[in-house]
Amino acid sequence: MTNRATAALIALALGLGLASCNRAAGDDIDDARLLAAQGDDANWITYGRNYEEQRYSPLDQIDTASVGDLGLAWYADMDTARGQEATPLVMDGKLYLTTAWSKVKAYDAATGTELWSYDPQVPGETAVKACCDVVNRGLAAWGDALFLGTLDGRLVKLDRDTGKVVWEKVTVDQDQSYTITGAPRVIDGKVMIGNGGAEFGVRGYFAAYDADDGEELWRFYTVPEGDEGADAPAYLRKAARTWSGDTLTGEDGIGGGGTVWDAMAYDADLDLLYVGVGNGSPWSRAYRSPGADGRGTGDNLYLSSIVAVRPGTGEYVWHYQTTPGETWDFTATQHIMLADLDLGGTTRKVLMQAPKNGFFYVLDRETGEFISGDPYVTVNWASGIDANGRPIENPETRIDRTGKPALVTPGALGGHNWHPMAFHPGEGLVYIPAFEAGMLYAPQADWKPDRARGFNIGFDMGAGDLPADEGFRREVAGTINGKLIAWDPVARRARWIVEYPGPWNGGLLATGGGLVFQGTAGSEFNAYNAATGDRLWSFPAQTGVVAPPITYTVGGTQYVAVLAGWGGAYALAADGQLIAKDRPVRNVSRLLVFKLGADGELPAEASFAKAPLDPPPSRASAATIAMGGKAYARYCSVCHGPGAVGSTVLPDLRRSGALENKAAWMSIVHDGMLQDSGMASFRDSLSREQMDAVREWIIYRANEDKGMAAEQ
Repeated sequence: MTNRATAALIALALGLGLASCNRAAGDDIDDARLLAAQGDDANWITYGRNYEEQRYSPLDQIDTASVGDLGLAWYADMDTARGQEATPLVMDGKLYLTTAWSKVKAYDAATGTELWSYDPQVPGETAVKACCDVVNRGLAAWGDALFLGTLDGRLVKLDRDTGKVVWEKVTVDQDQSYTITGAPRVIDGKVMIGNGGAEFGVRGYFAAYDADDGEELWRFYTVPEGDEGADAPAYLRKAARTWSGDTLTGEDGIGGGGTVWDAMAYDADLDLLYVGVGNGSPWSRAYRSPGADGRGTGDNLYLSSIVAVRPGTGEYVWHYQTTPGETWDFTATQHIMLADLDLGGTTRKVLMQAPKNGFFYVLDRETGEFISGDPYVTVNWASGIDANGRPIENPETRIDRTGKPALVTPGALGGHNWHPMAFHPGEGLVYIPAFEAGMLYAPQADWKPDRARGFNIGFDMGAGDLPADEGFRREVAGTINGKLIAWDPVARRARWIVEYPGPWNGGLLATGGGLVFQGTAGSEFNAYNAATGDRLWSFPAQTGVVAPPITYTVGGTQYVAVLAGWGGAYALAADGQLIAKDRPVRNVSRLLVFKLGADGELPAEASFAKAPLDPPPSRASAATIAMGGKAYARYCSVCHGPGAVGSTVLPDLRRSGALENKAAWMSIVHDGMLQDSGMASFRDSLSREQMDAVREWIIYRANEDKGMAAEQ
């Protein structure tokens, strides 16, 4: 399309019409309809509700006065007991969603009748390539089709009415540890998708594919491959000057990271696509770009950056780097949101983001000019942002230079992770699902990459394991707090804050009824007054809710829907017993749909309790136990929990029946007996001796914790 401004005006007119009458069933999603999405009250047709990703609906049938009458209209159980992070789409009375393992389901949006389902048959062993659970965040719509990114790196086009595959395209090198968990976006018939895998050693990129036939139209690499030649794009030649060493090339090349695994937004008037770029691979810059130091020479572009490109061609336009030379997993892949703000009497077209590093950024979205950056949570790695938009770093936390451990806030989970924010234009507030959680980063001596299995981060992942002291563990857990922050981007401060025990609370929805909806790690789904933060309504969801809600209408009735199901990076690593007042947080994967006056009920909540620890005696030598602990930290802890303290989502290995049977253990860890369930073989990364040492270390840890429990 050559005249985006004209198209936007036409789309606005169409949108005003859509607000007053639903489109006929089966109408295609086209450029005009996507541009008019904010005026389409009945539907939710793209991931962030509109191209600006504001997640604000003007619907006001459910408001501050009536929300107390909100009840469960219907629910649907999922067939995947893993983390649920998807934003449903609603089009013409039908609701579409993705679940864990990249499955897709369609429902009648008013009654909950299932219309069809699709299973891409992702191989179970793909799970070990995913840093943060086998989740999927959603779909894109174009024409009469839906588009899905699968965990194993395929882009799939589905017929919207039947769920039948139209085409599928492998978008990654499946021999490497690439994954897709994010939702695609569609602009003018081009499907945009990135990927994940920076922890494992891949090279990041995002690409555009033709919606008609899946042909790749362009690809944008986010980090250089090495010393870029004269035929390389100028933006990559510029990036190459900010790296050092030869670690990006050759057989032992480590990829560099910079994966684009979530955030995108689009300005139709400027015809700019904005993407968030992830962390370095490995995290430690000491290994990723050895010898890098100084202002600019070790920035490692375009890690931890927001990059603006032309969606038609992939042409680089500008970038802003939130964390130059990042070494703490401070991604900039968090939600990117566009808005027009009155700043000092001038209306500015801005881009806003609250990335992991703990600062809330406001940028000019036409030029990338830095406008403001302020801490929204506790930050100790930097004291502020200077006038040029660079962080003023605390040198003691720059562990890639000091070579010494450091407790850094925020930690690797960030002050805000993938969970979407929401913007309320009437209040002028951005609502942030934030949390306070530091991390001990400890350099790992003589680290070498392993491209077959396990995290490639260059730090000792076992350094922060908690001792077998229940009181100390509870004290530490008490310092990890979730927050719902109503941030004023003009005043540059929080207007109000709601605090929760434990982090990892859900994404957000703001509405014209003066409400903000959010799920919690404590198994609630809540509605708050958008102006004050007062909680006005709550529903016991029976599971942690991390996905963001949506709202839509069918036949003039407003509905609110949210996909519930505890999971994701923190859920895999956390002892669910400590999150919500000793009430274990478990996974019960369901879609919950609400409307005024409904009185539906969920089935009675099943009891949940972990079996008592009853491990075999620990008889291994100290050297064997130490070997096992080192291997566990690198290869096992990300899924089975630091210190072998398992979550409620995946098996707690301290309670594994295979601990006392070496042959059974080897059949799983070496032979891959459970690969279809997600537990792949580690034969290419660990020797048999190391595998058995891991077993002996877990036995040792289980006995430690059994003794701790006996002392209580």
